[in-house]
Formats: sequence, structure tokens, C-alpha cells
Amino acid sequence: MAGQQHQDSTTDVVRWAAFSCVLVPVVLLWYGTSLAGATGTALGLAAVTAVCRVLLRRSERGAARSLAEEPAALAPRHGRHHRGGTGGHRGGRHSGGNTPGG
Repeated sequence: MAGQQHQDSTTDVVRWAAFSCVLVPVVLLWYGTSLAGATGTALGLAAVTAVCRVLLRRSERGAARSLAEEPAALAPRHGRHHRGGTGGHRGGRHSGGNTPGG
């Protein structure tokens, strides 16, 4: 169900972008921009919309694939940054070793 809702929201975004590809040149023409300028703007917006649509679809497929492959990725983590073993602490004082004085 959540996947379908995500896909619907992506479709809505693409629809609004396509609507903007039509609306923006009309508004530009209304305010006196040349037909060539409005056409260039429409083509530019259409190109950006197409690229964004491809990237959104690719992202959806990648997210669905990673969720299918690793259901443990959603498991709760333990600790602040899920670090284990020694050497997990940063900063503070260190005992001996790497000081300039020896």
C-alpha cells in the first residue's frame, strides 16, 4: 500500500510538472514575451521534466529492489551510531601514544 501511495505521489509530481510546461509559456506570452522565447522555455521545461521523470522512476525501482533484497535494513539499530567493537569513540583524551611530547 505504501509503495502504491509513493508511486501515486510521483505521478502527481510529473503531472504538475507537465502542467507547468504548458502554463509557464502561456503566462510568458500573456506578459509580452516573444513566441520564440516562450517556445524555448517550454522546450527547456519539457526536457527538465523528462529527465526528472526518468530519475524518479529509476529511484523508485532502486528503492523497491533494495527493500526486496534487504528487509533487515529496516530493523532497529542499537546504540547511537550502530558502531561495534573497539575504537568506536572519537575525541576526548587518549591514553599515551601519539602525543608530540612522547
